[in-house]
Amino acid sequence: MLGNALVFLVIAIIAGVLGFGAISGIAATIAKVLFVLFLILFVVSLVTGRRP
Repeated sequence: MLGNALVFLVIAIIAGVLGFGAISGIAATIAKVLFVLFLILFVVSLVTGRRP
């Protein structure tokens, strides 16, 4: 999941450099959502004692 967030972040950066504002914004939003979801699942796994 963290890998997917990084992929969308790279897509957002490339699209931003090339001038595709809408695609860049959407990809950045997806990257943020995936990263937050990853962090939540990571914290839950630490609290419950399961290995990530």
